[in-house]
Amino acid sequence: MLEALQFEFMQNALLAGLLASLICGIIGTLVVVNRIVFISGGIAHAAYGGIGIAFFFDLPYLLGTLSFSLLVSAVMAAVTLKAKHRADTVIGVLWAVGMALGVIFLDLTPGYKADVMSYLFGSILAVPKSDLWLMFAVSMAIVLITGYFYNDLLAMSYDEEFASVKGVPVKLLYYLLLGMIAVSVVMLIRVVGLILIIALLTIPPYIAEKYSDSLFKMMYLSALLSAVFTYIGLWLSYMFNLTSGAVIIMVGGAAFFISFLFDRLKEKL
Repeated sequence: MLEALQFEFMQNALLAGLLASLICGIIGTLVVVNRIVFISGGIAHAAYGGIGIAFFFDLPYLLGTLSFSLLVSAVMAAVTLKAKHRADTVIGVLWAVGMALGVIFLDLTPGYKADVMSYLFGSILAVPKSDLWLMFAVSMAIVLITGYFYNDLLAMSYDEEFASVKGVPVKLLYYLLLGMIAVSVVMLIRVVGLILIIALLTIPPYIAEKYSDSLFKMMYLSALLSAVFTYIGLWLSYMFNLTSGAVIIMVGGAAFFISFLFDRLKEKL
């Protein structure tokens, strides 16, 4: 692995993994404690519609995908706030329609040559420097926004009704949270792909929650675990010539099951 560090693409991959881990640590923690994993999955898969629209209308990839993802996240936020008993159905429909829309637009795009697999399963080894700067800007924005609204997000995450009574703008924060999820999804597509994003957003926070006594500590441990999974996955994919995004998630999945089995064993003992 050390000899691979001389290559620019590997250096970019390591930096992308570090920035993705920071994003996943913060946003993933908020996703898990607010129990909105299904919503996050809906946003991630619906983002494929934005990819198709961007290519069909010859728009910049980030502009098309981010705009569509933010629109979908706003619709999901409105539905889950006003009609919670029907939220899972609407999210499922948006999930499926977004994916189908992306496929149709890509089919209709003349001379389309892009590698669809890289958007579905990620291509962290192909992340350019321009994307690294964007990921850095997004990660810093997420850090600043989360830091500024930390106490309000904490209150909303653990007791929404109490937070609302205390004057916390719960609805606004909820829209903001889903918007940050949409932005994070678009930034992480290059790293692990649409299919695997949800795992990177949920596995590290799930494990970190067991060893955390505060939301901040959970975010910190989640980011650390994400970085460990990413670097181990990169090393294994390099050693055995496998798809990096899938290997990263398999490393995280292995850690998830080990953690689960360890908890069960500890309960029996």
